[in-house]
Amino acid sequence: MKDSHDSPLTESVQFDTRDGVAWIGFNRPQSRNAMTWEMYNALEHYCDSLAGDEDVHAMVLHGVGGEAFVAGTDITQFANFSEPDDAISYERRIDQVVGKLERFPKPTLALIEGACVGGGAALALACDFRYATSSMKFGVPIAKTLGNTLSISNVSRLIDMIGVARTKEVLMMARLFGAEEAYAAGLVNHLFAADTIYADVAMLAADFAKRAPLTLQASKALINRVLEQRRLKADASDDWVTTCYMSRDFAAAVDKFVNKTSFEWTGR
Repeated sequence: MKDSHDSPLTESVQFDTRDGVAWIGFNRPQSRNAMTWEMYNALEHYCDSLAGDEDVHAMVLHGVGGEAFVAGTDITQFANFSEPDDAISYERRIDQVVGKLERFPKPTLALIEGACVGGGAALALACDFRYATSSMKFGVPIAKTLGNTLSISNVSRLIDMIGVARTKEVLMMARLFGAEEAYAAGLVNHLFAADTIYADVAMLAADFAKRAPLTLQASKALINRVLEQRRLKADASDDWVTTCYMSRDFAAAVDKFVNKTSFEWTGR
């Protein structure tokens, strides 16, 4: 492997390669692997640097600690949001990273244990395949927690994967899907036992070395072209992103998380 892969960009993202498979581990178990800016930057770096690496034929994303894949973006990072551009720039940044993961030219597999919510759900949806244990909880419970909104791109990914009715349950009712329900809905490709999932996913990822590389790349690229034609431009959600992130409700919800204050939703 190249040295640029081996040098850690942040201790919060682990990197390893085994049998031609790159393993990206989100490593903040004390915070249920909530994503920091540095972690998003590291994931983007690996998407860029591994794309042309002929020694890597698949990539696995997983959470460290067994309690969570990724439990969203670290809420403390929203504490200083004060201008509309803060909100729009944040959603654009997430779209950029998630989009690079979605367009990564090799198979991507999400290994999911525990919480897979918010930004974690967006990352899992952008992978080609999702494998989980019975502890998986999938959703975007922002109607209960922060009072913000997803970008139009991530709303589109949800609709593409689970349909309009279930997307409304996820976003408007703040429903979390358990593993069995997620599997029945087609969100998860297969469920594995907690004590075997790493070996099982490693075997699946290694098997891609036996597949025609150009066919894999072409299939993924053409599927993404179809999906892109069905999606609106990124700025189609800017009005609601600004409204939600600049609201008193959002500021109060962030303050509750950071300073343990109490509040009630006001719709303002």
